[in-house]
Amino acid sequence: MAPELDRIDHIHVFVADRAAAERWYGRVLGLSRLAPLEFWAADGGPLTLGNASGSIHLALFERPAAKCRSTIALGTSAEGLLAWRRHLAAALGKTVELVDHQVSWSIYFEDPDGNPFEVTTYDHAALAGQGQSA
Repeated sequence: MAPELDRIDHIHVFVADRAAAERWYGRVLGLSRLAPLEFWAADGGPLTLGNASGSIHLALFERPAAKCRSTIALGTSAEGLLAWRRHLAAALGKTVELVDHQVSWSIYFEDPDGNPFEVTTYDHAALAGQGQSA
């Protein structure tokens, strides 16, 4: 039996231009450079970004563009999902549709390098009947 894991430490995200990606992740997701890990960014290592609480870490690696098959899914409340939907509409300049998964609701978007993201809530009943109009 495998030992228990207690969290996701970080997720590797591959981007074509790390400086541009750092600006995008700051503006759209509110993530910023983690100064204590900045030394890793030298010589092609990861530039680690995180949220204020330290619960989310993304490691940006600069690489040529490639098709991504993984989606980074982030969780929030029903109220948070609607707030994220409004924020992303403003930040990305386009409407992000709510998708009903019967037990959860999600919104989907991509970073400028095509890396797919999802923000989801399991507070399904709180948004029931919202459909595409929320």
